[in-house]
Amino acid sequence: VGVVEKSGIIDGSSVRIGDALVGIGSSGPHSNGYSLIRKIIDHSGQALDSEFGDSTLGETLLAPTRIYVKPVLNIIKQFQVNALAHITGGGLLENIPRVLPRNTRAVIDSDSWQRPAIFDWLQEQGNVEAREMYRTFNCGVGMVVVVPEAQVDQTLALLEASGENAFVIGAIHASDNDEPEVSLEGLAS
Repeated sequence: VGVVEKSGIIDGSSVRIGDALVGIGSSGPHSNGYSLIRKIIDHSGQALDSEFGDSTLGETLLAPTRIYVKPVLNIIKQFQVNALAHITGGGLLENIPRVLPRNTRAVIDSDSWQRPAIFDWLQEQGNVEAREMYRTFNCGVGMVVVVPEAQVDQTLALLEASGENAFVIGAIHASDNDEPEVSLEGLAS
């Protein structure tokens, strides 16, 4: 078992106003939201073996969860990482605030990445409100890395060299609210 120096712990306390939110693409819903997914499938009447893109609906929904350990460890070794948020149950809206300090707000532009078609299908077939999609699902962002703005280009380059689909999804802003929060821009209902 390795020991980490206190200065090496990534606990979100280093997050600063202006830091960038770098999203790493997901492979699909991962293992979250399946109670809702099941209801949507039942409501849609669509068979799991029906065509969906280059695959079937069932294979698309059950794509294996991406594991981000290697690329994230590479970033941590080479750059200043102020926070990490694995986007699991609770989606972007509940996971990101857990890693932010008080009086901060993660402002996310939902148009800053290409949301995989499976999430559009789930929203349409289930008549799910836009904000609820981002609370329940990762919507194509499986991990968020918070880095200083000056390191964005290098972080993106390293992630892309590791075979990851990475993109800037937003930035950290000041907030009058004591508790950290997320605001979404560009939402279509």
